[in-house]
Amino acid sequence: MASPLNLEFLQSAAKSDQLPEGKVELAVIGRSNVGKSSLINALANRKKLARTSKTPGATKLINIYELQPAGSGLWLVDLPGYGFAKASANEQTRWKNMIDKYLTERETLQGALVLIDGAVGPTDLDLQTVDWLQTIDLPYNFVATKSDKVRPSKSAKRRNDLTRKLGVQKSEVRWVSAEKGTGISELRGEIREFLLDT
Repeated sequence: MASPLNLEFLQSAAKSDQLPEGKVELAVIGRSNVGKSSLINALANRKKLARTSKTPGATKLINIYELQPAGSGLWLVDLPGYGFAKASANEQTRWKNMIDKYLTERETLQGALVLIDGAVGPTDLDLQTVDWLQTIDLPYNFVATKSDKVRPSKSAKRRNDLTRKLGVQKSEVRWVSAEKGTGISELRGEIREFLLDT
């Protein structure tokens, strides 16, 4: 069992050029309401480290969580979710530009976790995001969230459908549940290894 990640909130920023210098950064990417904040809280085993909300689009800034000790420069970076229907067109454009600039220009960004709602499967926006990451040549891994929301009788079919749509093998998707703790320990170990060894 991997111990909780010792993460502390470091800073929020509206633009990537407002961020301090890091050493290794791993971005957390996904559509609104996919459970990014809940996952970060589960990884740290803390309920209120990242702000959660039932309203999609709660994360509006780039939020940095630093793996301790302070000043390590090893960051988990939570980006605003895409597909936020209730935000204005101008706000959506601003968020998109902020995310694109961070992903394409941040030299210390070494990879991304792409979160897919396991109960819904990959959306068109998810697939567009994956295409974009391939275009900019940023390494990424898939994490399927909310595995507890999938009925056991439908689990095998849902997993087959999800991996088929993403065009990957089953072993390339980590299934997790922030609520039940499923897969969290394994993901903690993978993240810790990535940040420390990259």
